Amino acid sequence: MKEGWSVVFTGANQVEVVKESTPEPRSGEVLVEAQCTLISTGTEGIIFARLFDPGTHWDRWVQYPFHPGYSFVGRVQAVGPGVDHVHVGDRVAARANHRQYTNLPAQSLYPIPEGISDEDAAWFGLANIVQIAIRRAEHSLGDSVVIVGLGLLGQLVVQYVRLMGARVVVAVDPAARRLEMAKSHGATHILPLEAEAAVDEVLRLTGGGADVVYDVTGHARVFSSCLRMSRRLGKVVLLGDTGSPGQQCLTPDVVTRGLRIIGSHDSNAPHISDDPAVWDHHRMAQLFYEYVLRGDMRVSDLVTHRYSPFEAASAYAMLRERRSEAMGVIFDWTRL
Repeated sequence: MKEGWSVVFTGANQVEVVKESTPEPRSGEVLVEAQCTLISTGTEGIIFARLFDPGTHWDRWVQYPFHPGYSFVGRVQAVGPGVDHVHVGDRVAARANHRQYTNLPAQSLYPIPEGISDEDAAWFGLANIVQIAIRRAEHSLGDSVVIVGLGLLGQLVVQYVRLMGARVVVAVDPAARRLEMAKSHGATHILPLEAEAAVDEVLRLTGGGADVVYDVTGHARVFSSCLRMSRRLGKVVLLGDTGSPGQQCLTPDVVTRGLRIIGSHDSNAPHISDDPAVWDHHRMAQLFYEYVLRGDMRVSDLVTHRYSPFEAASAYAMLRERRSEAMGVIFDWTRL
């Protein structure tokens, strides 16, 4: 039995760091000790402040006490019976919460290659979420792309679409610092504007509308502006999961210009597949790590804040009050 600390939401805008017990791993499981975990600022911000409507999937999912987080990096401390491909001391990533110790199925772990830092490795979950959207968008060489919302996911979209051969990459966000990051990672144009105010300039830069528009904001009112930014027969990808889906309104652009609306979610790809032609979560994580190792993608310069888990209340308060100042926010579990 291991005694360790966990970050727990005990109610709306309430967070505590509590002591919890973790038993010895059972058959097929491994015990992992956290080194660092990455806050999913969009998802966890919505959950922390309970910014979602009654009856939504958010409302059904978030019950207190709630353990947030799904971007975990740690070292294996013990292996249960029947585990022979994971060993004590291995560095692994996992879809696990912000907690010091956790037991996980051995097959669910993501091996971390040599040369990838713990902090870089923690981005695998967000990178997979974006990869799912990129694949669903079915890009073509030379696409014009608009990304509205340059938070964590938006920054990764910029890098992926450049790898896919986009000709024009327009980043739209009112936060200047986010746009600077986007430009350093491949955005060809940056617009420091709200979505509605950016429509005319987007149409000018793309010659009448983008091939693919990504709404990565999580704000329902942005959707209609994204529809106006698309070209005839273009695509709008909903990558930001709003807490108020009933407020996302269609415009005449959908019918008159034949737009294709693509919803993308983490659950749209298999976690494990025996088919080598299927891009499951493990293969996508491996690809992301290869891109980082080759220098095709960078995430280390996206980390803006680091906290001890004991400073969780300060971390979430900062994200609630000054989110535009933050990008990657890390809990450093070696600082307990």
